[in-house]
Order: sequence, then structure tokens, then C-alpha cells
Amino acid sequence: MSNTTAAGPHFEVAPSIRVSRAEERRVIIGSAVGTVFEWYDFYIFATLAPFFAGLFFPKGNDTAALLSAFAAYAVGFLVRPFGAIVFGRVGDLVGRKYTFLVTILVMGFGTFLTGVMPTFSAIGWASPIILVLLRLLQGLALGGEYGGAATYVAEHAPANGRGLATSWIQTTATVGLFVALFVIWAIRAMMAPGEFAAWGWRIPFLLSVVLLLISLYIRLRLNESPVFARMKSEGRASKAPLTESFLHYPNNKYVLLALLGATAGQGVVWYTGQFYALFFLTIALHLDYKSAYFLVGAALLAGTPFFLFFGWLSDRIGRLKIILAGCLIAALTFIPLFGALTRAINPDLAAFQANTKITVAADACNFHVFVGPWSKFTDCDRAKDQLTKAGLNFTSLPAEADKPVVVTIGDTRIEGADAAKIKAALEAAGYKDKPDPAKIDWGMAFLWLFIMLIYVTMVYGPMAAYLVELFPAKIRYTSMSFPYHIGNGWFGGMLPLLATAMVAYHGNIYYGLWYPIVVALISFVIGLLFLRETRNVDIHA
Repeated sequence: MSNTTAAGPHFEVAPSIRVSRAEERRVIIGSAVGTVFEWYDFYIFATLAPFFAGLFFPKGNDTAALLSAFAAYAVGFLVRPFGAIVFGRVGDLVGRKYTFLVTILVMGFGTFLTGVMPTFSAIGWASPIILVLLRLLQGLALGGEYGGAATYVAEHAPANGRGLATSWIQTTATVGLFVALFVIWAIRAMMAPGEFAAWGWRIPFLLSVVLLLISLYIRLRLNESPVFARMKSEGRASKAPLTESFLHYPNNKYVLLALLGATAGQGVVWYTGQFYALFFLTIALHLDYKSAYFLVGAALLAGTPFFLFFGWLSDRIGRLKIILAGCLIAALTFIPLFGALTRAINPDLAAFQANTKITVAADACNFHVFVGPWSKFTDCDRAKDQLTKAGLNFTSLPAEADKPVVVTIGDTRIEGADAAKIKAALEAAGYKDKPDPAKIDWGMAFLWLFIMLIYVTMVYGPMAAYLVELFPAKIRYTSMSFPYHIGNGWFGGMLPLLATAMVAYHGNIYYGLWYPIVVALISFVIGLLFLRETRNVDIHA
């Protein structure tokens, strides 16, 4: 219900609790700015993961080093649900505002230290160990940030505008990625490659201190959520949010259903449309980083307003149907979209893949995911590594008698994992290791990336409002944070690592897409059958 006073229009959040439009705007801006900062911190590492492969991990096998970098990147996602448990409990016991002040400080600390840490050449295996520990800190902080920001904004918003208000929080992950891309692109453009490799890569991490101070200043001026403040004053706050969230029925049922029927599908669609698309451009299609950043950044800018559009639309037609439609459409079109992206960016590679048969006959091939000192790489692994780096499809065959590895490229046979011979055979067959700038169809490449961004906005735009409305106020922070960070952090965050490993093992640059396709379809089916719409529920109970 709205009222107008000398201070302007107000909305009743609960009996005796009224929030002005000006206060609502401050809440959205304060929450969103801080969350952008946290995503920026989290994603500068991810954006530079291919670069870190040469800095923090041993050289020798490029795909193995890349998998190591992606594994360190994935660690931050794996720990996010534990951050959701720790900070979610604090948020439900102590308050929303206090908790996401702590999370932003932890994130800033982890990011700054990443910018000053030594590389593998200086301290050996201690370097990736320290890197993983700092990623753990970042993951814990992000696990507590999102649920706090989404809950805080939703509890200030009018009932008929909750989807739009919380969709501003949903833009922050994409905006944080865009800021990370822009900062890294700008720094690399101003420096010689050698300088950036030597020390310039540290600058994006060190700049986070400035963003941290701005975010802290804004957030310190905010008030506690009125819903939480009233609930606390009336003695209705939970004394055991973990127990009530995960051991009491039916809340534990909705935690599980929110994970399998919504956030898992949302997570894989999000990371496919943004991160995996970026890595696919630079790693599989060999597009230079400046062009890849520009294309993805342009798609991010063009797509970001649609987070708000789908948040607004969810206030009118419901949240769940938009989320599930995004999962289904994405699952049905990912492989055609990435195929079209290949033809737009590197038509010579697409033609070479279609016209040149490549096989690898071997018997000692391994599926590597988490790579470390324990990993053993065979000749088969090394041969597949070289073909995978080249962005090529190949067929795996049983080993020939007394020949550990035989690579066939067209009519040329290479026995053993001889990198020079494989490279020479590829060049003789007409392979080119870089796309021809004159043949790149920039408009179509942008279109395919933009379409994938629309899928992201469909599944993500209404998600915060949906999760907030699914759970009661006294355990909301804990209950919504955990399934979100399992779905987004585990199912989504593991995508670059698992998809890269699947491609390297199977021999098809599109094979890794089956992971997000299957997860998105599972979420669509479970969400359709078991989840309910939440648009009109009372979030104050």
C-alpha cells in the first residue's frame, strides 16, 4: 500500500514499517555498488586464468597448466556454499547490514594479497598453494555477500516491485565482469606484453583497494533491514537458523528443490553465456584477447538492461516461468550457437574441422580435472593436448599393436606425441593457428554472444526475488544463500574446468557444452514439476 507525505511517497513493508523512495534508492545503490566490487574482485582472477597458467603453475603441458589455473579458479566456487552457511547464519542472527560489511572486507583482503604474492618461478609449489588459500577467502566472502544483498534489497522493496528492485543486484555480476574486462584490457593496452607479464598483471588486484574504500563508505551509511529490525524487536528471529533451514520440513525440501530446480540450471547458463564463451573465443578459436574482451564486453553492455526487464516482467507474470524458459531455450540452442560463433570468428578453422579427419589411436589416455604434482601425463595426453590447444576435433581410436600413440591428420601418420611433426602435418594440411581478421563476421559474432546474454538475463534477472520469497524471513539469509551458491558456485563455477577437461579427453571442441545442457534440462524438469510460483507471497512472515 502506498501513501504520500511531505517526504514523498512511501511503501508499507510491514505494519508500522515504511520505507521512502529515497531510502529504497540508497539501499539499491549501496548494495549494488558493493556487490559489483565483490564480483570484480572474484572475476579478475577468472579473466586472467589462462594467463595465470604460465605464472603460478609449472610449464610443460599447456592444457595441464590451464586446467590447474581453472582448478584454482574453481576452488573459490567450491567454498562459496560454506561461506553461505557461515555468513548466512550470522545474517539471520545478527543482521543483514553487519554481515555484508564483513564479507566485503574479507573479499578485499584476499584480492589485495593476490596482487602482491610471488609466482611459481620464485617460490615453487608454495605459489599455487597460497593462491588457492586466497581463493578460499574470496569464495567464503562471496558466499555471504549475495544472499545478504538480495535479502536486504527485497526487504526494503514494495511487494509489487520486488522483482525489479532485486534485479539491480542481478546486474552486478555482469557489471563486475565488464569492469574486470575493461580494467584488464586497458592495462594491457597501455603496457608492453613483457611488462604486463612481469608485474602489470598485479595492477587490477591492487586497484581493488580503491573500490573497497568506496563500497565501505556507501554501506556504512545504510540502515538495517526494516523486516529484520522488526522481527528482532518482536523476538521472532531464529535462534538456530542452520537447524531450521536444513533439518526442519518443509524448508529443507525447498532448499533442495531451489538447488535442483532453479539455481543449478541458472548457474550453468550464466557461466556458459559469459565465461565459457570468453574462454572459447580465446582458447578454441584463437581470437586475440583484445578482440575477445571487446566482443564479450559489448554483449555484456547490450544485455545488462535485460536483467531489469526480466525482473520487472517477473513482477507481472511470475518469476519461475521466466527462469525455466531460459533454461530450456539455452539447453536446446547452445551447440548451434557455439557452432555459429566458430563460423563467424574463425571460418577457416570451421572449414578445416569439416574437411580434415584427425584421429588419435592410443591406450593410455587419462581424464584430467584437478591437475597437480600427482598428475601423470602420457604420450596420449600430450598428443591430445596439442590438438585441443589448436581448437581441433579428433576421434579417439583403440591403440595399434606395439604403438603407444598414432596421430593421423588427413593422410599423414605420426607415431608418438612428436609436437614438431604434429604441427608440421597440420600446416601441410592447411591449418592456420589464427583467425583471418578480414574473414571475421563481427556483427554475427556479437549477435550470437548477445543471444547467450539474453538467456543469462532470463534465468538470473528474477532469481533473487524468487529465492527471497521462497523462504521465511527468520531463516531467509541462510536458506536462500546455500542453494544459490551450490547451484551457481558448484554447478556453474565448475563449468570452465569440467568443460575444458571433457573437450581435451573426448576430442570435440563442443563436447564440453553437454555439461550445461544436461544440468539446465534437469533444472527445467524438476522446477516445472515440483516448484511453485512465489510472486504474491508475504515476505514478512
